[in-house]
Amino acid sequence: MERFANQPFGPRYEAVGNGSVTDKVLPEMAHLVSSYWSQFPAMDPIWYKILSTYLFTIGILAWIGNGTVIYIFGTTKSLRTPANLLVINLAISDFGMMVMNTPMMGTNLYFETWVWGPLMCDVYAALGSAFGCSSIWSMCMVALDRYNVIVKGMSGQPMTIKLAIFKIIFIWVMSGIWTLAPLFGWSRYVPEGNLTSCGIDYLNHDINPMSYLILYTVFVYIMPLFLICYSYWFIIAAVSAHEKAMREQAKKMNVKSLRSSEDADKSAEGKLAKVALVTISLWFMAWTPYTVINCIGLFGYEGLTPLNTVWGACFAKSATVYNPIVYATSHPKYRIALKEKCPCCVFGKVDDGRTTASEGQSQASETETKA
Repeated sequence: MERFANQPFGPRYEAVGNGSVTDKVLPEMAHLVSSYWSQFPAMDPIWYKILSTYLFTIGILAWIGNGTVIYIFGTTKSLRTPANLLVINLAISDFGMMVMNTPMMGTNLYFETWVWGPLMCDVYAALGSAFGCSSIWSMCMVALDRYNVIVKGMSGQPMTIKLAIFKIIFIWVMSGIWTLAPLFGWSRYVPEGNLTSCGIDYLNHDINPMSYLILYTVFVYIMPLFLICYSYWFIIAAVSAHEKAMREQAKKMNVKSLRSSEDADKSAEGKLAKVALVTISLWFMAWTPYTVINCIGLFGYEGLTPLNTVWGACFAKSATVYNPIVYATSHPKYRIALKEKCPCCVFGKVDDGRTTASEGQSQASETETKA
């Protein structure tokens, strides 16, 4: 069979000759590619350009966003608190995923197939799984920490350096378990979709890969999602109760409010509700498509195409862009530090919260004096 290469450099591959998406598969990768993909025609080259542009864009944004978070939190003494270690761990996970995966997938999109060989397929998929699992569980631990502080209050266990480090160790142990299992025979990593990325084998219906994928979905998607929703549900309820108590106290003191303003959009309740809504919504948007793809492959092939599977993988990576915005830029002290070290990155008013509190106290004191 004639060997050919469309590019002046890069891999050379055998032509299968049926015009399918698997035509450009390297011989050493053929045993890992499911025959399911051979039924689909080769993707239009324009999609590879669109995907490359999208991947490059979110890669740059993730590198800048998470790199800035790591730098600001690491160099600002006031931000080096036990709770913020979880935010730093989240940023490291997101940064690592995009640094390791973006160049590899970008190269494959250029050559329109996986060109790094079987070993790097395992490395790519394992790193993606490890950093993705770490990011998800870091988000979960951040939510649980906020629940502990806001809902439990003084009765909750205070966050210490040791406790934060223990949680980070738990996160990476959890990630390590699900990452290394396919390398030791419980399921396996294979090229997926348009064969430019690698992931869990969700098209194999043997008990071995099916059991792994079911438990992986439970421990890396369903459980963290439940804990995040549970935490923010009670956080919003607790803050709502606190706001109500403050309004009642202000009424008893014959003042309009214990705050400097009644602007609902700037109230603690409104801010927290927005953060919670954005957090859960972006979590769904980023990870649900990829989870749905895995479940469709697990229980039946209908609906899976090379194009929608590769977009699912890309959407999951987009979470690395959302996270530094949601978790870091909503942090008042982070915004202050960012304003000092990189003024061009901060938009809008930077408020440390002290002005509002002092004005509220002054108003209350003035009322007590008059009384």
